[in-house]
Amino acid sequence: FGPLRVINDDIVQAGGGFAPHPHRDMEIITYVREGAITHEDSLGNRGKTAAGDIQVMSAGSGITHSEWNEEKVATRLYQIWIHSRNKGTPPRWEAKQFPKAEGALHLLASGNVADKEKGALWIDSDGSIWGGVLKAGQVWTQPLSGAGYLLVSTGEVEIDGETLKKGDGVAISKVNQLVITARQASELVWIDL
Repeated sequence: FGPLRVINDDIVQAGGGFAPHPHRDMEIITYVREGAITHEDSLGNRGKTAAGDIQVMSAGSGITHSEWNEEKVATRLYQIWIHSRNKGTPPRWEAKQFPKAEGALHLLASGNVADKEKGALWIDSDGSIWGGVLKAGQVWTQPLSGAGYLLVSTGEVEIDGETLKKGDGVAISKVNQLVITARQASELVWIDL
């Protein structure tokens, strides 16, 4: 769907993970929903990303990494792959904690310099990633000049008369404004492309 290539909804069992493997020219955004994941890469980075937080790995000219669940409980995460805007850039990795309070979708990652200055993690893409929990009855709107993809992690929402429930995803295009109405408390991830 445009530059969006992969959305994995993974469950990584305690002690499990992904052995070292390479990537290049891809923005890989990991949004941890439950538990935590530990990242290690060929640049010498090592860090743990916990539930509600994200990590960004910009594979650029090439990077090898592994991810493991060092927790005693299963970890659930989304891993989102978006083609990089530029090829062969220096690879990098970073992670960040974000507010956990209900009532908003927070800008998590963006390819807009102004958003980076406001605290969003940088991705080499024209898009942005939003995440958070809307309260029951809350309405969230955002102008939409291109397209995007919405993931409903928990709860139930309505968009343009269509109901989306836990586990649903929807590609959205050809509308000027995205309007999401939460029918119940709902954890969402919005990928603005």
